[in-house]
Amino acid sequence: MDFALTDEQKMFKEQVIRFATKEIKPRCQEHDLKGEFDFESFRKLGEFGILGLHFPEHLGGSDADVMTCVVAGEALGEAGLDGGLTLAYGAHTFLCADTIFAHGTQAQQEKYIPDLASGEKIGCMGLTEPGAGSDVASISTRAEKRGDRYVLNGSKMFITNGPIADVAVVYAKTDRDQKHAGISAFIVEKGTPGFSAGKPLNKMGVRSSHTSELIFEDCEIPAENLLGQEGAGFLMAMRTVEWDRSTLMAPFVGGMTYVLRRCVRYALERHQFGRPIAEFQAIKHKLAEIKIFIEAARSLVYRIAWCKDQGRPLNHLEAAVAKLFIGDWSLGPANDAVTLHGGYGYCHEYEVERNFRDSRLAPIGGGTSEITKKIISKLI
Repeated sequence: MDFALTDEQKMFKEQVIRFATKEIKPRCQEHDLKGEFDFESFRKLGEFGILGLHFPEHLGGSDADVMTCVVAGEALGEAGLDGGLTLAYGAHTFLCADTIFAHGTQAQQEKYIPDLASGEKIGCMGLTEPGAGSDVASISTRAEKRGDRYVLNGSKMFITNGPIADVAVVYAKTDRDQKHAGISAFIVEKGTPGFSAGKPLNKMGVRSSHTSELIFEDCEIPAENLLGQEGAGFLMAMRTVEWDRSTLMAPFVGGMTYVLRRCVRYALERHQFGRPIAEFQAIKHKLAEIKIFIEAARSLVYRIAWCKDQGRPLNHLEAAVAKLFIGDWSLGPANDAVTLHGGYGYCHEYEVERNFRDSRLAPIGGGTSEITKKIISKLI
């Protein structure tokens, strides 16, 4: 098992870092503080090829392997991009577009994937509901078959890209008497009568990603917008969540690498008692602990990418372990980075403050730490 990057992947990572540092990074702080989505940067990600990286060339992608996707996400974080933009990218590419690619018909793929891969259109996934988060089987959104159409009623909550999405993959119950086996997946387009999004939520972190409620009131969609077969939605969602718990963690790893560099530089430049604070043992320990977290987290994420590239269809245990470790253990290094900067670490001007706020989402999004532990214990 060798996680070493190829020369091509190393070169690609450097290209992504240079691109993101020059074209996107300068606007991150402004959009984060204003809570604004950066449409220009998002489309630049599409133009560079990141949004459609693993899709086939005939659908606008580069036919890249999973490891290359992980490298791209890590590079975006390492360039210092805010967690809001990388979260929006992950929800768009892996939770929405990849679901259509993996389970859609050829007609569905050709209709939606090219525009999603280019960034011309933005995607989201509607799974979580006001009363159903970790307990997916209890979703209450309904999809009733009426002739050649489905009628959706219900709502979704905490949907990344919800207010700005052009295409949504939505999960709903087609059989009320079934639990997991009664869930189906549908493609719903912006502008469909009966489909609307709530106002963006005012969040603590990842503020440049827009998150909202999705509302369905007698929303009629063509029957051909069903993804796969009726009742197959739960398995689709679990495959998608595996992406969420693995590949979407890569920007967290890259982001902490960026933070470590900032911490080292600050520790060398900041003098107290006549010498750089980098010479004090307490500071050295904080830097060492951040480095340990990065190496462990990277190994977990790379391992999942390797497993997926080897053709293993399900990697739920590995994904859950990575999600839990990165989600829970990232809070310590993020806090240490703020503490190391002292009063400056509490100010917006120093990006460790933003990283601290963004990191707080990791133990919640994509499955809480509590439900992730339950998954791990069940699988072992």
